[in-house]
Amino acid sequence: MNHNEGELVRETSFLTPQAKTEILEVLSFLESFDGELDGLIEMSVPNPYVKMSAYLVQRHLEAKVVTPTSLIGASGVPYATATRRIKEMVDSGLVEQRPRTASGRSFSLHPSADMLESWTQFSSRVRRLAAQHFGTAEKRAGTQDYYFGGSYLEAQTIQPPQVLLDPLKLSGGLRVLVHGDPTFMVMHGLKRQIEQVVGCPIQQRAFSIDRLHDEAVKNAQRPTSRYDLIALDLPWVGEFAGNGYLMPLDKALDVERLNPSDFHTAGWQAAHWNGQAYGVPSQTTPELLFYRRDLLAEAGLEPPHTTDALLKAAKVLHEPAQGRYGIAWNAARGTALGHTFMMTCADFGQPVLDLPRQAGGFDASRLADGEHRATIDTERGLAAAEYLMELLHYSPPDILSMSWYERVRPFANGKVAMAYGYTLLAPYFEQNPACAAFGKVGYLPHPSGPKASNIAPVGGYLLCIPSNIAPERLEAAAEALIVFTSPEAQKLYVEHGSRTNPRYSVGADPEVRRLSPIFEAVDAMSWRDELQFWPRPPIPEINNIIRVCGEECHDMLRGVQTPKAALKAAQKRADRILREAGKP
Repeated sequence: MNHNEGELVRETSFLTPQAKTEILEVLSFLESFDGELDGLIEMSVPNPYVKMSAYLVQRHLEAKVVTPTSLIGASGVPYATATRRIKEMVDSGLVEQRPRTASGRSFSLHPSADMLESWTQFSSRVRRLAAQHFGTAEKRAGTQDYYFGGSYLEAQTIQPPQVLLDPLKLSGGLRVLVHGDPTFMVMHGLKRQIEQVVGCPIQQRAFSIDRLHDEAVKNAQRPTSRYDLIALDLPWVGEFAGNGYLMPLDKALDVERLNPSDFHTAGWQAAHWNGQAYGVPSQTTPELLFYRRDLLAEAGLEPPHTTDALLKAAKVLHEPAQGRYGIAWNAARGTALGHTFMMTCADFGQPVLDLPRQAGGFDASRLADGEHRATIDTERGLAAAEYLMELLHYSPPDILSMSWYERVRPFANGKVAMAYGYTLLAPYFEQNPACAAFGKVGYLPHPSGPKASNIAPVGGYLLCIPSNIAPERLEAAAEALIVFTSPEAQKLYVEHGSRTNPRYSVGADPEVRRLSPIFEAVDAMSWRDELQFWPRPPIPEINNIIRVCGEECHDMLRGVQTPKAALKAAQKRADRILREAGKP
């Protein structure tokens, strides 16, 4: 047994989320039922195929290693008989073997995709039969958790990740640089399970957004990358690709293996620079308006689809004397507020660069030509700035220090009635029954200003391969990239708490949809073409422009300067940034 597998065996079993326990529940039931049968008739003969496949699937879902010896022990039949049955299952494609040592003499055993599919369908049938025969009349009638067309939806259920038959061979394990957000922390929590899939240790380093950017840039300056995969915020693509910091995807792998058409269109487009893909969407997390359905209903208000309607609702729901405020948003100085300003400009129908118009918004696919200028000090920019000034009246007193997480926490605990927030922050109120907002939240794209369309600005991260990766590590890094961003892995992240999803197939999975209404809402926005990445155009200079907007707008919100003065200052600084970068 190698060191990594020894750790897996000793590791505490993974707790499967409620919505994902169906197979394990049925396995547990069958184990108990089998024990009852054994006591019923002493002459009963064990079925080694069922016993071994059940054991194999259970250990796989719990991320535990199965050896031939342990599988033989679970068979309930003599050693020679069990050995023959295992060989038959391997030959029939039900069981897969993976080498555990360089010599290949020792190997672990894993359920194949066919076996997992069979157990998934069987588990659904067992639960349904039990409900029909032993449940209430309502269940027997099929009106609970079952409906016409259900079998069709079950056919779309995504299976758990399959282990790689050829484990990744990476000295020191797979090294990954990520952002310290809830989704990547879910991935970290699944570390042992994913290690079993890829067959090697995983070393993950997580940083705040600004520190992540700095570390990724430093890494690009090193002779050889310290990381096999790095996570990049979507607006950074132009900077990193334009400076040659990233390996083009088609130089590392067959892009078709990723099934690009399965990704949300905006997320996949955002992975490109100058017509070439440089990363794979790991998170597609649009910023939405979270609102308390119960509070709006009690006040006789409709969900706000326009900025005017939002201000009206915020005013009605703003009750500081009772400890409740109308709305929370990113207003902390610098990067946080800079993002808010750019997205608010988009809500009023204008990007912060002079992008050409196209159906659904603006075309951000030709930014590599460098022929663009900042459009901050404009009529629509002023409308956006004045809107932010209005929001101040209905915001918590500490709004000017609120950033990514601080704006959602008070929403979750009932101190705020509405909040702008990325979907990745939804676990704060979706997974805590004790919080005031639990089960009471609605989701909308950003309310729009006059003569503008509703959009949901796309955020999230790409997983990319550094261009300075050691050549001997490239092939394994590419395989890991495919695994980490696969539908199977994405569903696993969702089941363990993530509320981001870059793929249509995962959002359509019936088990995923039962976990949160956010997936159906985001899918609907995507089909309506409301998911857009142009609000934060990924030119190499965008990080500095975001910071500039966040600094000048913060002075505006503090009353140090007027909206017009803030826009004029931000425009001047942005022009200088582009001019110093050699842009016209």
